Amino acid sequence: MTIADAVVLAIAVAGVGCASLRWLRVAQREHYLAGETLRFSWRWWRLSPDNRAVALGAIAAAVASIFFAPVAAAAALAAATGPIRLPIRGRTSRLAWTRRMATVALVSGLLEALAIAIGALAAGLGGAVPAAALTALAVPGLVDVALFLTKPFENAVAHRYVARASQRLERVRPVVVGVTGSYGKTTVKGYIAHLVGGQRTTLASPKSYNNRAGLAKTVNELLGPATEVFVAEMGTYGPGEIAELCSWLRPTISVITAIGPAHLERFKSLDVTLAAKAEIAERARLVVVNVDDERLAGLAKVLREAGRAVVGASGTNEVADVAVLASAEGLELRLGGRRVGVAAVREADQPAVTSNAACAAAVARELGLEPEDILARLASLPVAPNRLQRYPASNGYLVLDDTFNSNPAGAKIALARLAHEAEVDPKGRRVIVTPGMVELGALQMLANEDLGEAAARVADRLVIVARTNRGALAAGAAKVEGGAQVAMVDRIDEALDWVRSNLGPGDAVLYENDLPDHYP
Repeated sequence: MTIADAVVLAIAVAGVGCASLRWLRVAQREHYLAGETLRFSWRWWRLSPDNRAVALGAIAAAVASIFFAPVAAAAALAAATGPIRLPIRGRTSRLAWTRRMATVALVSGLLEALAIAIGALAAGLGGAVPAAALTALAVPGLVDVALFLTKPFENAVAHRYVARASQRLERVRPVVVGVTGSYGKTTVKGYIAHLVGGQRTTLASPKSYNNRAGLAKTVNELLGPATEVFVAEMGTYGPGEIAELCSWLRPTISVITAIGPAHLERFKSLDVTLAAKAEIAERARLVVVNVDDERLAGLAKVLREAGRAVVGASGTNEVADVAVLASAEGLELRLGGRRVGVAAVREADQPAVTSNAACAAAVARELGLEPEDILARLASLPVAPNRLQRYPASNGYLVLDDTFNSNPAGAKIALARLAHEAEVDPKGRRVIVTPGMVELGALQMLANEDLGEAAARVADRLVIVARTNRGALAAGAAKVEGGAQVAMVDRIDEALDWVRSNLGPGDAVLYENDLPDHYP
């Protein structure tokens, strides 16, 4: 092995290291799911002409290095610096060196070292050079293999935390309220905690801690001995996950907020989504469902026919078991069709989805709160962060922050809210900043075309962020003759700079969804 070969090998190994940091970050952002790293790699390398050119050149260089070692440096450089626009550190979500990440990094590093060692054993030390070049390009796949290999170990670790959490729940014995749905679950969780918290010691799972690790952590670290009610948000990426959560959380009351195409890329169909969410009803004494949702109305009927206790909650139906209706006076509470009263809430501060408030009111009533007490606290429902929050910017323009929404129903509501602001001040400019919606499977392109078209009818300017849905959003906006001007940027900070520099009093901007920067 010559000195030149040694230098090239060192460059190639450095390329492996840089690529590992980049794709480990993606794996962490995608919840350590095996297969997702390679899928995102494919998205990035194929999405733009410059990345496709770099990928083809890197593959050619890696293969050519078998015959001429120095060109391995080109392949390693491409793996270290590409895909273009996908940073190693990240701007919105940097790599966190948790215990789990260290484990995955160690295993993937061993796999990478093994691949290089095999090349050396097959063709001497000189064979390590092309092996290292090819390994640098194969890092996303090796990270996924590491995720697969470490999953049994992680399950064993998680089991210990879950066992502790289960024992703590058994000692404290709070009433557990489980909340799930395709969307609205974080909002409903907050509403329940607000309505009930005035009279009973209540803990709600923080932020978006809605999986096994997050909920076990919440119980082990935050559930105090005086906690009377624990509101647990439950998320899922597939069948069986909520059933597993319910096996140790054992909710007394379960709530299902909505069924929609969120995460449809993983569920494949809305029927599978419904079945996965309905797992939360299997052990509960009482099930609260949003009967404004057609699929959930059907589920309620099936559960009742099976002899289960069900409360139908509605934001539109006056005769539902529990209804919270929006009016010019405020929020009207109805129980079994009987009008209890109205909470004085001005229109701009009313919930965008009143069925969420109805679900929370149904839980509060079941927990023993008097109707008058529920009505009093309906007047001050909290707004979940980044879910159609409304606030003035320092420059005087209005901000509608809907950055945590990524579903068509929520986008429709947000656009309607922006259109309402235009009615209030017709002279003001209306801007929508969005990367579109993701994880919608086969519906994603059509849903984003519809979003682009609807946005072009409401806004004066549509700013499309990143490239994931750029084509679909632009195609939709182009259908509207004389509609919004369309601008395209690669990063959200470019859009923020434009908004801050150009908008002022009377104007309004809607930030509809946000994507972490591991999306192209």
